[in-house]
Amino acid sequence: MHLHSCLTLPILFIVASCPPTLRARKVAPLIEDDWARRPHRAAECTFGKQIRELGSIWFADLGPPFGIMYCIKCECIPVQKKRRIIARVQCRNIKNECPKLTCDEPVLLPGRCCKSCPGDLNTDIVQDLPAQLTLEEEERSLKHFGTLLTGRTSHALHRDTSSPTTSWLYNSAYNYLATGRFSFHRKNLYYSFYLSASTPRPRSIQFVDGSGSILEEQVMDPIGGAYQNATGKLCGVWRRVPRDYRKLLREERLHVSFIWEPSSSLTGQVSRYRALSSEQFSSLLEPTMGVDRSLMSGAGATAIVSTSSASTPSIHVALVFNGLFLPNDMSDVPLIIQLEHQEKDYVVLSEEIVVKKPSNEMNFGEIRSALSATDLRLLTRGKLSISIMSRKDPQALRLSGTIGPRATCDMYQTLLVSETPSAASGLAWAFLDHLGALRYGVHVIGLEEESPLVTLVDEGGKRRTELEDLTPSLMNGLANGSLDRPGPRLLQPLFNQELSVVAASHLGSMLRGRLLERPVADARDTAAPVLLRRSTKEPTYPGPVGLIWTAVDLDCSLHYELDLAGFPSSSQEPPTFRLFLETMPLLAQGAPVARRLLEEFTGYSLEGSVTGLSPMELYRIESGIGFLEVTDKQSTYILKAPFKARAPFSCLPHYADNDIASVVAYNLQPPRSDIETGACFHETRFYEEGTQWTSSTDSCFMCHCFRGLARCDAMPCPTVSCPLGKQLKQSMPGHCCPICAAPVTVETNTTLKSNVTRGCTLAGQYHLAGSSWHPYLPPAGFDICAVCACDAVTLEVKCPRVQCPPLECDEKIAFRPDKKACCRQCPVTMARSNVTTDLIAIAHLPRDQALPSTRRTTEEILSSGGCKYPLGGPYENGIEWHPRVHSHGEMKCVKCRCKNGEVRCDRKRCPRSLCNSIVHQMKRGEYVADVDDCCTAQCRRARRHHRNHHPASRHSVTPRELS
Repeated sequence: MHLHSCLTLPILFIVASCPPTLRARKVAPLIEDDWARRPHRAAECTFGKQIRELGSIWFADLGPPFGIMYCIKCECIPVQKKRRIIARVQCRNIKNECPKLTCDEPVLLPGRCCKSCPGDLNTDIVQDLPAQLTLEEEERSLKHFGTLLTGRTSHALHRDTSSPTTSWLYNSAYNYLATGRFSFHRKNLYYSFYLSASTPRPRSIQFVDGSGSILEEQVMDPIGGAYQNATGKLCGVWRRVPRDYRKLLREERLHVSFIWEPSSSLTGQVSRYRALSSEQFSSLLEPTMGVDRSLMSGAGATAIVSTSSASTPSIHVALVFNGLFLPNDMSDVPLIIQLEHQEKDYVVLSEEIVVKKPSNEMNFGEIRSALSATDLRLLTRGKLSISIMSRKDPQALRLSGTIGPRATCDMYQTLLVSETPSAASGLAWAFLDHLGALRYGVHVIGLEEESPLVTLVDEGGKRRTELEDLTPSLMNGLANGSLDRPGPRLLQPLFNQELSVVAASHLGSMLRGRLLERPVADARDTAAPVLLRRSTKEPTYPGPVGLIWTAVDLDCSLHYELDLAGFPSSSQEPPTFRLFLETMPLLAQGAPVARRLLEEFTGYSLEGSVTGLSPMELYRIESGIGFLEVTDKQSTYILKAPFKARAPFSCLPHYADNDIASVVAYNLQPPRSDIETGACFHETRFYEEGTQWTSSTDSCFMCHCFRGLARCDAMPCPTVSCPLGKQLKQSMPGHCCPICAAPVTVETNTTLKSNVTRGCTLAGQYHLAGSSWHPYLPPAGFDICAVCACDAVTLEVKCPRVQCPPLECDEKIAFRPDKKACCRQCPVTMARSNVTTDLIAIAHLPRDQALPSTRRTTEEILSSGGCKYPLGGPYENGIEWHPRVHSHGEMKCVKCRCKNGEVRCDRKRCPRSLCNSIVHQMKRGEYVADVDDCCTAQCRRARRHHRNHHPASRHSVTPRELS
């Protein structure tokens, strides 16, 4: 099979964009990247419904009925397009590459393209995909990378470009300064940067190779998230880094660039720094006041600081720097490194290093020294600065910066799981801000009545040591605050991930969790996580619980990072869970619930994103009307919680009706859905209990809210006394019934206009002068036993009840023929002697007003050709009638006839021209005269259901259908 013939198959052209998944991870079709909205497409290939990373090789899988085609070998190859690298799929037919065989009867083994001789397993040239490193092995090989971005490091890359220029000399960002840290986790490269005070946030970040080709570009949020604003860092992630680019990172051939304007940028090489494995503090050093600007232009440094608070406190400082050398410094240049107290202006530590071969772009140096416990506490509190200077001219060549929290964007978080059977659960998170203060948050549910104590405990030693009491900041299960001066005693277990949060009560309940480090990007760059818990209050051990971070980026994509804990441990494979997103649920009965599967995953952690959410959905999520739910496959465990995420203004709708989001946005307490006090949701709006309103889709329907449920009833029209020619049309919305024209001999336009505009108001509803209506009395609905009227002259409203005629029988045997009937009637009992007279009277009645025959016995009527009928029979032969259904009353649009023992019922046929005319009048808001009740009702139903009216064909209706 040749390649061109293979590519003619239509299945090969079905290409969809969706994020890569693990084998045990299924992604809903909703999670598809909207490439048109992204600034640049990631360098990865799409083939069918799968995403392949750059450099991967596979066999074409066309799906059923073709399956995997082992003779079609595909690769995801890089293609240069201007300065950018993009990925494309390249497939070729390898059938012609099969070796020649010497045996007479070769066989084709499963999963092979070429035939082979029996017993010969090495003749097939098609090999399986090359074995790759596991995620754990690759993460171990891609650790401890950092960079320094200065004007001098940018010069190094520009000098090696294919078209060298001197534009870097005129780079307005030449004296900007930044340092970065990189960590590889689950095929994602997380990056963190510190920027100098004079360096603004870049417009975008680019990852480039040694020739300057752009491998990845990301546009930065000019505002930044909650974490970035609190720490002063720049955080992000390059997701799904291709294998070839990971190789560039491993070989230190990857560069990162900050872009402000086309002619304003900084670039630095991403290098491996071994000292980052133990980094606890960082510093960004820049030229100080009074230095020689001609020599120090474009210079900078970064310090990697680690300490030990053992029996002999010590400090280790590793420096990456440039710009500290005189023009004649060629080799063995001495430099001085000092630690100084910022406030008291004294030197804590001074050491000398020697740079054997100075470089204009990058130099390295390190010191190790003992440090007193007092000075170590000063360092942890941000009181010390570090300087590196030339010993020959320390005033002209000097870099200095404050030692603060390490540059890595990291968050410490944990789930608080019950250690005893309990329904309580919780979460905790913490991070160091730009001043070095430890900001924390604790959320505990289920222990509010037990007054728990919340503490930080060091679990690194043989004995658990209580370090800090967070109980004073605990209120209603929430504790938020900061520890302004955390010393080595607290920071050491935090960095070593040995610090735990414990919530315990005097009744024996205890929640515990160890703070673990997590990289910050996208979802975690928000104010706080959300606790997912079970709705049941039954005590369990362990208690399943979840923690999830959510955020919406500039591309209107929803990012989420989920961690689960407390599930029963088993020796089998990790369980499979599903993550659902709901909007507008649980606030009012009848509110539409939008529920969709975000992702199906295996294990207890998940990172993902979803695109394609509508602006209204994002508006509801920002307003707090979003719910996240995690269930296992058997729905044994259901964890759920509301969440809220800030969305960019460009992602939100331009307007919002009085929907659920608006109710929450402008009311402190949204309507509840309790049976007794609930609000009703109807046609995108909330209505309070007991209120009534006119339907927005059909003004001839009245609605009311009763016990959290909305109910709507069609408006019945009272009988008018005037003939059809004297009835006036009403064009005002909500006026569905005709009125009688006033007895005026000459009516001018002014008179007609005044009659239309004058009217009465009752219960907040307007009625025209001379109109009549049945009052609407929730929750029973319309009261057809009363008729209200607006006097045409006095504009007074009177609502007299229907006067029932006197009964000619005993009240005990009187009955109501219908539930909605106002008056009781006497049963029909007539003597057999009046049968002949009654039959003559029936024969003279109109054919559509014939009465059911009850004058003769059933056997006599049936023997003479009469008909049985479940709804009022039997009927005499030849009689026609309108059937009466108990729930609907008399059905005037259906006519039944008894002929020779058989009943035939037909619906009335409405002409197309008449119905089109009625629909046209209703669309213009004009009054529609009830010239034909059947057709008018049919057209109104058609308009309410938003579909065209088709003339009903004349067909038979069986008694079973009517009942």
